Amino acid sequence: MGNLNSINEMHDQAMIDHFINHIGERVICFMPSYPFMFIGGIKAVLGDVVKIDVETTHFAQLEKRDWYIHIHNIEVFYIEREGEIEIPKLDDFC
Repeated sequence: MGNLNSINEMHDQAMIDHFINHIGERVICFMPSYPFMFIGGIKAVLGDVVKIDVETTHFAQLEKRDWYIHIHNIEVFYIEREGEIEIPKLDDFC
């Protein structure tokens, strides 16, 4: 059986690399803990933390500021790419 630690390390590094490769793109992230969801632009990756310029989250008071999110706390995410499906602006539904 393979080394589970090296598999986890490869997974962790792949997640970090994926966010690094998409700095400047918009992302939607879902986490199991409060505030649960962020939509915004990826500004930087610092180690295993992603800096997101948050446009939208559950509460307006938490928007329009930078958030530093531990990449391994992100359960589900989608990064916009040219020619692919865009993340809707939530005010598009009002």
